Amino acid sequence: MSTPKPRTIDTPHGPARAYVERPPRATPARGSVVVSHGAGGGIDAADLVALRALVDDGWTYVRVEQPWRVAGRKVATPPKTLDAAWIPIIAALREGRWAIPGPLVTGGRSAGARVACRTAAEVGADAVLALSFPLHPPGKPDKSRAFEAQEVLQAGLPLCVIQGRRDPFGDPGEVRAALGPAPTIAPVTGDHSLARGADEVLAAARDWLATIS
Repeated sequence: MSTPKPRTIDTPHGPARAYVERPPRATPARGSVVVSHGAGGGIDAADLVALRALVDDGWTYVRVEQPWRVAGRKVATPPKTLDAAWIPIIAALREGRWAIPGPLVTGGRSAGARVACRTAAEVGADAVLALSFPLHPPGKPDKSRAFEAQEVLQAGLPLCVIQGRRDPFGDPGEVRAALGPAPTIAPVTGDHSLARGADEVLAAARDWLATIS
């Protein structure tokens, strides 16, 4: 599967790139899944690449390269700047002749998952898909970021967290304990990178997305 030509989207913090992949015309449209990458990686992360197969199911799949990455920086900018860029990115994708269809599932891996959780209500998402949600820094369970994911639940939106069983940022049991029974928690093979469990990530995402559309 060849990588599509990116669409450049202007944001207050520089241009972002959106790689939009649409299902074949003969396949009934089910909606759109828009994801972004983590704080130290890009859209070529194994789990994000594995999810490209969602187009075969009828989903429009969009991987967003955030402005800091496009600019060539190696480390993500502060959370407020990530959110400020993400909001116009989603707005641009939903406008015009080539607008992506709904329902809209926003998400990402690690830092990208945090952005999706914090902005879900503002961008009008119908659900959130969080890959490797960094519940806390490694070895620091007292520094919980559960409140960010809880914003999705408080907005009444479905949330799926796909988490590596050996994730030092919070294993599936820790995520369940922090977020309660409402979200879908899908344990998969691997650590925070999910590189070893990419096929399981796809299977878990497919199972959950079947409940959204």
